This record gives sequence, C-alpha cells and structure tokens, in this order.
Amino acid sequence: MGNMLKTTILLASLTGLLILVGRLVGGVSGMIIAFLFAIVLNFGSYWYSDKIVLKMYRAQEVTASEQPELYGIVQKLAMRANLPMPKVYIVNTSMPNAFATGRDPQHAAVAATTGIMNLLSSEELEGVLAHELAHVKNRDTLISAVAATIAGVITMIAHWVQWAAIFGGFGGNDDEGNNIIGFIALAIVAPIAATVIQLAISRSREFAADEGGARISQKPWALASALEKLEYGSSNYRERRGDVQASESTAHMFIVNPLKGKTLMSLFRTHPETEERIRRLRAM
Repeated sequence: MGNMLKTTILLASLTGLLILVGRLVGGVSGMIIAFLFAIVLNFGSYWYSDKIVLKMYRAQEVTASEQPELYGIVQKLAMRANLPMPKVYIVNTSMPNAFATGRDPQHAAVAATTGIMNLLSSEELEGVLAHELAHVKNRDTLISAVAATIAGVITMIAHWVQWAAIFGGFGGNDDEGNNIIGFIALAIVAPIAATVIQLAISRSREFAADEGGARISQKPWALASALEKLEYGSSNYRERRGDVQASESTAHMFIVNPLKGKTLMSLFRTHPETEERIRRLRAM
C-alpha cells in the first residue's frame, strides 16, 4: 500500500506539473489544450503501446510446444496469481532481461530474451517471470504508459516554448526580456522535473513488483539470486551480431536497467539500486 500511495502522489505531482506548464504557457486555454493532448496520447498509449514495444524488439510469440519450459512456467504462475494466461514472447538477443506489456491483465504479454533463458536456472527464471506477472496484476504497464505520456507532453511543450522564446514568440511589452528568460528557464526545468518524477514512479513500481513476484512464486530467494546474476550480466553484456538493442524510451520496462553505464540518461535511474532490491527480497 505504501508503494501504491507513493505512486499516486507522484502521478498527481506529474499531472500538477502539466497543469502548471499549460497555465504558464497559455493561461486557462493552454492548460485545457495540454490536458486534451495528454488524453489523446494516453488513449493511444493505452491501446497500442504493447504492439509498438513488441514490434520494436522484434518479439516472437511462442507456444507450449515451441518453448515448453518458458510457457509452462508462465502458465503455472498465472494460475497461482489468478490471472488470465498472457501471451508469451521471446526476444532474440544475448542481453539478459525480461519485460511485461499490455493494457490490462486480459491483454497482457510477457517477454523473455534468449540471453536471460541461457543465464538463469529454472527457479530463477520463475522468480523473474513472477515479477513480470506482478507488474501485470498491479497494472503497472498502464501506470508507466500514462506517466511516460504526461512527461512526454510536458517535454514537448517545453521544447516548443524554448524555440518560441528564442525566436521572439513571446513578449510584446516592457517585460519581454524577463518573459523570455522565464520561458527558457521553464523549458529547461520542466522536462527535468517531469523525467525525475516519471522515473521515481518506475522505481516505486519495481519494489512493488519484486514483493508481488516473490509472493506469487513463493521463492523470494530465487528472484534475489536472479537479480544478482542479471545485474552482473547486464553490466558485462557484449552485443552480438543480430542482437536487438534496448532504447531509452522503454528501458523502464525491463526487470533490470538494460542501459546501465551506457548513456548520460543512466544518471536518472529507471530502477532502484539492485542491492536494495536484493536486501528486501532476502528479508522476506
């Protein structure tokens, strides 16, 4: 409940930031336009985000006959979690990772990379897949899509403001210089604030999914062991020919950050510290 309350507060803060940005840029009408735009984008994210992500990673759906171990684990865990059977996908990459997507439990998908299947034992893989099903049960894929969309709208408006300020789109009175400085400051600060809040939501949902996954699998130690291996495997991952690569826009979806140490954006953590996640799991 603590994690859910924190997520609610963070989402409210993100929405409040959107209102503030819309209000500062265009008054009440600007605020309304920003909200309507966010609703349209949220609608698109709700219906199509799973298809976009699966296509982006060239994920291949598999059946029980094609991947009996992977499919069997997901089937067992879904029954234990009282969830509809999600579609099961494999992503052909040596990057060891997994993610869940889908707008609700009835339209969910769980994906595992070939790298994670080669790295983990059966019980560790079970812990990871239970974590992903906990995301589905908690509707975290929807929460993440909403957060990412609102943050994206704020960033888009901020970029528009920046260019408008640079080319003299604001002002027209004695305070024009101050207006331009204020709008440029808004264009810089708002996207950073939106990103920080979005990533805080992502970190909060990871803790909740760890706890939920441990309860579904009834093996918190297996998930802790998997996280240890994944942290090491992700940090030492070497791309191979034909590998599908993770993108910054979807890094928050994976069980461990697939871009750790590779980009400037890694300064903004998409996941909690793995050591803390392992400590909490072992305390269970």
